Amino acid sequence: MGKGPGLYPDIGKKARDLLYRDYQGDHKFSVTTYAANGVAITSSGSKKGDFFLADVSTKLINKNITTDVKVDTNSKLFTTITVDEAAPGLKTIFSFIAPDQKSGKVELQYLHEYAGISTSIGLTASPIVNFSGVAGNNTVSLGTDVSFDTASGNFTKYNAALSFTSTDLIASLILNDKADMLTASYYHTVSPLTNTVVGAELSHGFSSNENSLTIGSQHLLDPLTLVKARVNNAGIASAVLQHEWRPKSLFTISGEVDTRAIEKSAKVGLAIALKP
Repeated sequence: MGKGPGLYPDIGKKARDLLYRDYQGDHKFSVTTYAANGVAITSSGSKKGDFFLADVSTKLINKNITTDVKVDTNSKLFTTITVDEAAPGLKTIFSFIAPDQKSGKVELQYLHEYAGISTSIGLTASPIVNFSGVAGNNTVSLGTDVSFDTASGNFTKYNAALSFTSTDLIASLILNDKADMLTASYYHTVSPLTNTVVGAELSHGFSSNENSLTIGSQHLLDPLTLVKARVNNAGIASAVLQHEWRPKSLFTISGEVDTRAIEKSAKVGLAIALKP
């Protein structure tokens, strides 16, 4: 995390990325090219079971304004316009999905040395208003995330989180699902030289009285090859091998097996990302 406590989604993010990012059972492929005017064009495709999904996206950066446009196989057009540093520490994001006329949204993000605030409102007659805020510093931070539906007059979301960060350790406690789910996460850097990290996430559902535990680790075999592994209390074990065969171009293969039903076929995922 950089200067200040960051935004609410940053709380527990490193542990979530360690335990869940790049683990997949699908096949994905993406190619990025750059036009002469600096526009980045990315074509992506993914196979999920018997379904194949594809999209084409473009990104144009002009001074402090970034425009992202994506069209997918469902003929939906996703547009996001980001204005960075319109004022010191302020970011403005405008997004909409065509042809959905109710998808328009404006979001404001403000980062300060001791606070991070994000608020968004839907561009409809009766919008959903979301607010999240974090107060603290680089060591300790406390945050909340709430959503209010102006049409029904009800809060649709209210969450809270606490984070502690030291040189090699990040611990967080998050209360989600309208105070029904409590999640504790732990992220520990064992060796910065080899990017060796261990982490865990423990969740408890109050209404269901169920617990879930996931433990994971990662390690650099060499400067270009990363391995990750995780296991949860349901007996599902997963592993990832990711190799950067050229700058920003990644080859990722992942596998998952149910250790309680070893006779079942393992799930294998493959992702290739090519960038010039």
